[in-house]
Amino acid sequence: FSGPDVRYGSNYNQSTGETAADVLADYKAEFGEAPAAPFWAHSYDATTLLLDAIAAASYEDGGALIVDRAGVREHLNGVTGYSGLIGTMACDAYGDCSSSKITVIQNIDTADYEASTANVVYEYAPLGATQVGDIAAGAALPGTGVELTMCRANWASAYIQSEMVRQILQQAGYSVTDPSLIELGPSNAYTAMAEGTCDLWANSWYPGHFSWYENELSDGSIVGDHVEAVPGLFQDSGVQGFLVTKTWAEANNISTIDQINRDPDLYLQLDTDGDGKGEILGCPESWTCDDIIENQIAFGNGTEPWDNLVETKADYDAMFAEMVNRVNNGDPGIIYTWSPASYLTVLVPGDNVLWLSVEAVLDDSNPLGKEGGENHQQEGGFTAFGADMCTQPCQLGWSAADIQVSANTSTLDANPFMRRLLPLVKPSILDLSFLQVDQTDGDGSEAHIVELASSWMADNADIVAGWIAEAAG
Repeated sequence: FSGPDVRYGSNYNQSTGETAADVLADYKAEFGEAPAAPFWAHSYDATTLLLDAIAAASYEDGGALIVDRAGVREHLNGVTGYSGLIGTMACDAYGDCSSSKITVIQNIDTADYEASTANVVYEYAPLGATQVGDIAAGAALPGTGVELTMCRANWASAYIQSEMVRQILQQAGYSVTDPSLIELGPSNAYTAMAEGTCDLWANSWYPGHFSWYENELSDGSIVGDHVEAVPGLFQDSGVQGFLVTKTWAEANNISTIDQINRDPDLYLQLDTDGDGKGEILGCPESWTCDDIIENQIAFGNGTEPWDNLVETKADYDAMFAEMVNRVNNGDPGIIYTWSPASYLTVLVPGDNVLWLSVEAVLDDSNPLGKEGGENHQQEGGFTAFGADMCTQPCQLGWSAADIQVSANTSTLDANPFMRRLLPLVKPSILDLSFLQVDQTDGDGSEAHIVELASSWMADNADIVAGWIAEAAG
């Protein structure tokens, strides 16, 4: 299939592992000069797809290589989430293989040409295109020529959404760095965005993260002067709170964490270091939730602090493993957690744990006087879980957070298309949850993160194209 080249940036072909720059470098190394004709990335992707299919559908018979044409088509029909130089590709039941921009392999039925070519994509060009014969000459994508530096949070459940946002921006033409290259806790991330070291990230949890807007920079300004929250992504989706061992809670008729704090027969069962205080397995230092929990302990129910409880701050996965051991052994335990995350597929509310209620929700009084601590307030909390999942009356003491993109204001001002696009990016929270389970079951590599995000892009190509077109319109 012949067509126009497209902007391929840092994409790589999964069959060869090469970027376009790698291919051109190999060509020059072999022939001593750059190719005379333009390099057509989509043709390269088509070739590798076909060679893969032929390899899968061929066999040797008496010294002859036999290629099963039906087997080639069958192989192509099963291709989804294929990483190519031109982006993520998939093949349909006709054996037509496309990215959201261009068809690279097309099967034509000469007996019914119009029907067999009706689904062909020439080039996705959100700013308009002109048709030249069988080729569409598209206008440059809005982000063409713009380089963005992206960072991400230092918790694993943040990785996939970061890569999804990166690939969406890349599809809009932007050159975006790998967010795994700059992995930060929230305090450092907001400072980095304010200073311009990083243009954006997709891992804000508001309202809690507004506390970092008070960070002071070397010039006397604060983060909030340079960084802003971008609407969209997963608003009102970050359900969070404390989990308690279900068997222990039911055996002791526990309804709230305040009840545990008042009863030495309960809180001393949570004391593992002998200091006389029960331990809440909380968050690592600098995650924001660690400060919120400390303020919650000091606040208690508004008149009575949880003075017999203390937060344990450590590596989260290590604390989670400890909680799993306790739950499996029927031992008492309390841990902070959140969704979407695969943690709730191991500690399952209603199965082996319950959400633990509080008597009162932290307000904006900032009892410990933490910088920006008034933003730790949890509004009305979250109350929607029934008795099968939550101690009653259910009040988690945490609001459902807005999981959003945050970005450097100057970067957004300089890129009005990006300012329009990002609020439109609203993937399904269920999709993300399933992807995070796949992430947990995977090999832990960055390549797997990219693969999972790419598969989502392929499955939702029309939706992503619609967001880009709407922002461009």
